[in-house]
Amino acid sequence: MVDEVTDATYADETKEGVVLTDFWATWCGPCRMQSPVIEELSEENDAVKFMKMDVDANPKTPQSYGIMAIPTLVITKNGEVVDKLTGFHSKAQLAKILDDYTD
Repeated sequence: MVDEVTDATYADETKEGVVLTDFWATWCGPCRMQSPVIEELSEENDAVKFMKMDVDANPKTPQSYGIMAIPTLVITKNGEVVDKLTGFHSKAQLAKILDDYTD
């Protein structure tokens, strides 16, 4: 399951473990392509917490990460950014990347 996160809850939600946050917007075509991939991956990977943040409703966090394009996926481990991916990524690509952080 992919949970919604906001500027107010982001720090708490990402402070422990491996978290993938999908920074997206409702008007973004590639974001709408990426969302089902992340949903599917979230059902198969219990080692990672999956979150999504609407950049229009929550501008503070994306700005703090220098996010200029969406979709951008930020992977954190115990609150620290370990990877940042921009653009559409396939399920296989994401699974391989996440495996590096969940060993």
